[in-house]
Amino acid sequence: MPERPSILLWLRYAVGGTLPSRYHEWVWHDLTGRDWRIREAGRILLFAFIPITVMLLLPGPLDIRIYAAAFIVIGPLFVGLAYGDELRDRRLRQHGMLPPMGPDPD
Repeated sequence: MPERPSILLWLRYAVGGTLPSRYHEWVWHDLTGRDWRIREAGRILLFAFIPITVMLLLPGPLDIRIYAAAFIVIGPLFVGLAYGDELRDRRLRQHGMLPPMGPDPD
């Protein structure tokens, strides 16, 4: 297994930052591995965590707060998964790697 980044480096990576070149093997595995789409969805939900928390803590009827929080989750998650291949390719190029050709492995 490739060397994993520290939690602070991973957070930087999760929000779109570039990792040092010694982690390129890990980045390749993260963005092309069997379950890369699930990991991408997790990173998208990481972005939504603070707005969801704020939305749920606001005053008002609970059902409206839950629907608003669900909207915050569903919107970015849908867009992120719909354009996941393009986002992955951009991240690979950001790290100086060429995206894989052909379909994802099953």
